[in-house]
Amino acid sequence: MGTAFGSGIDRVMQRSRQFDELQIRMRACRACLEAGHSVEPPAVTQGKVDARIMTIGQAPGITEVEAGRPFNAGSGKRLFEWLAKAGIDEEWFRATQYMSSVTKCYPGRIEGGNGDRVPSRAEQKLCRPFLNEELALVNPALIIPIGRLAIELFFPKGKKLNEIVGTEMEVDGRWIVPLAHPSGASRWHQIEENRILIDNAIELIAKQFARIKPI
Repeated sequence: MGTAFGSGIDRVMQRSRQFDELQIRMRACRACLEAGHSVEPPAVTQGKVDARIMTIGQAPGITEVEAGRPFNAGSGKRLFEWLAKAGIDEEWFRATQYMSSVTKCYPGRIEGGNGDRVPSRAEQKLCRPFLNEELALVNPALIIPIGRLAIELFFPKGKKLNEIVGTEMEVDGRWIVPLAHPSGASRWHQIEENRILIDNAIELIAKQFARIKPI
C-alpha cells in the first residue's frame, strides 16, 4: 500500500511540474510573431492543474494582458454574472478552476476598424498544441467553450449559435456546455430569444456543477 500511495503522490507531483512547465513555455512562446502574425505576448491563462471545470475563450484582450488574467473586463463581469446563476462564485472559480483560450496571446485590434482581431487559422494551428496539452493535463470534467471560435473546437462549423447554445455534449467522458461570448460588442446575447438559450445553458452548467463540485 505504501508503494502505491507513494507512486500516486509521484504522479500528482509530475503532473503539477508538467503543468508549471507548460505555463512557462506558453508565456515564452513567440511562434506567431516569428511567423509574421501581429500578436502581443505573453500568453494569458489562469488556474490550477487539478481543476474540474475549464473555460475556453477566443483570445485575450488588451485588458487581459495588462491584468494577467482571462475575461478581466466587461465581458468577464457578464460571464461571471451568468455563472453566478449556476451557483459558481467568481473568486472561487478563478482560484481553483482553469481558464484558457483558443489562442493565448492578444491578437491586436482590427486594422482600420473597431474591436479585437479574430486569430487566423494559421495562428490557431500554431497555438493548438498548447491547448491539447492543457486539456490532457487538466483533464476537466466540464468544458465551457465561450464564443464561436471555441465552440467550433467541439461542435460542427457552420451551425448557428442558436442551434448550439443551450445544448450539451459528452466527448471522451467530458461534458461540453457552450456559451455565447459575453462581449458588450456582441448583439447576440442582447436578443431576448437568445437570452433564453443562455439561461438554458446556465441550467446545464448548474447541473454539471452539482455533479462535480468538490465537497
